[in-house]
Amino acid sequence: MGSQPVAAGAQAYNYSVVRQFAIMTVVWGVVGMLVGVIIAAQLAWPALNFDIPYLTYSRLRPLHTNAVIFAFGGCALFASSYYIVQRTCQTRLFAGPLAAFTFWAWQLVIVLAAVTLPLGITQGKEYAELEWPIDLLIAVTWVSYAVVFFGTIVKRKTPHIYVANWFFGAFILTVALLHIVNSAVIPVSMTKSYSAYAGVQDAMVQWWYGHNAVGFFLTAGFLGMMYYFIPKQAERPVYSYRLSIVHFWALIFTYMWAGPHHLHYTALPDWAQSLGMVFSLVLLAPSWGGMINGIMTLSGAWHKLRDDPILKFLIVSLSFYGMSTFEGPMMSIKTVNALSHYTDWTVGHVHSGALGWVGLVSMGAIYYLMPRLWGRTEMYSKRLIELHFWIATVGIVLYIAAMWIAGVMQGLMWRATNADGTLTYAFVESVKATYPYYVIRLLGGVLYLGGMILMLYNCLMTIRVGKPEDARVPAVVAHA
Repeated sequence: MGSQPVAAGAQAYNYSVVRQFAIMTVVWGVVGMLVGVIIAAQLAWPALNFDIPYLTYSRLRPLHTNAVIFAFGGCALFASSYYIVQRTCQTRLFAGPLAAFTFWAWQLVIVLAAVTLPLGITQGKEYAELEWPIDLLIAVTWVSYAVVFFGTIVKRKTPHIYVANWFFGAFILTVALLHIVNSAVIPVSMTKSYSAYAGVQDAMVQWWYGHNAVGFFLTAGFLGMMYYFIPKQAERPVYSYRLSIVHFWALIFTYMWAGPHHLHYTALPDWAQSLGMVFSLVLLAPSWGGMINGIMTLSGAWHKLRDDPILKFLIVSLSFYGMSTFEGPMMSIKTVNALSHYTDWTVGHVHSGALGWVGLVSMGAIYYLMPRLWGRTEMYSKRLIELHFWIATVGIVLYIAAMWIAGVMQGLMWRATNADGTLTYAFVESVKATYPYYVIRLLGGVLYLGGMILMLYNCLMTIRVGKPEDARVPAVVAHA
């Protein structure tokens, strides 16, 4: 299960690129969540931008979303997919220099985002703010990633392609398609471009991209992690391999068509809005099928949850996955959306998925990987992992509960009318009423960031006492 020293002449797995991405996952996690805490504080106390244009909420918010999704989440996906595809295909990573290129190019993308977004250089599209030269670099990096990943699949020594690799493969192909189509622009300078689409078509393409960035980048890729790390950590086979295949095909087909639910009550044709709602409701079935499959993998091993904090991260992440994939379809229903849209309920929903599902499963995966990449039997401190788990979980609950209450309250205040038809509340009254919940949200964010800093310390200490070690590729085909 751990790394065995490589004998002379034996082929070793390429762990060096996995090590690089694993370290940067934790580093960017701290950076991205720190920016999140800063903007959460600004929402409670606006003067905290100090009248500096580069520190305004409008510029730091896209920096935060890009840092946590593409820097933290992206590095976690690169690290885990490169590790898992080698172990399950029982062969060294295809095109090692190209894999190294994907690491350095992805870090360059992140640094360019960190420079351009505070400067106000943006396309103004959610999760697709970066300007066209950076978009081109992303496309080249992503195609290189696809070559490395699918090249490794092609040269595999195993007859079977494990289900985690199906999820990673779908995530890589779909994100390439989404990014290239949504980023079609007419450049007018190195820092300015105009979308190739206009009006409602631009909105439709953007939310086809935006929701599928959630569906494939933040769901399919991380389900690939789940299908490998939960069975490995629990030392149990996947509960139902047949269900995992049904989960895969149902999820990737259905997710593609849910984007219009972001555009209810807009200029988008009504039939397109309704179609997005229907597909969003259908999406509940495969999502919960996957959650049940992951959690039931613990059948006969529930006692391990008591003593294994890594398993706690992985299983509780699935609970949040189930919760947010129930909430999402419910919020896509037009009558519910009439209350929830433009409120902080949406922010609570996003963060139950982002902090609870993506964050916790990534942390569990990195805690699994770190000792194996540095020749250790376990992390430097198991107690710090346990502490991290509880701090992060309390932080998530505070965050999302505060946003749910604030959101429902906002929706009800905005629609409240007097007997004569006039609005009961001025908008500023809803802002004032929301204030205490913004402070609670900030507290939740501070706790989550604190857990991430603990993780960084634990990982650095593990690296310090270990030494980089690559496991040998088995000569005889066996299970990874």
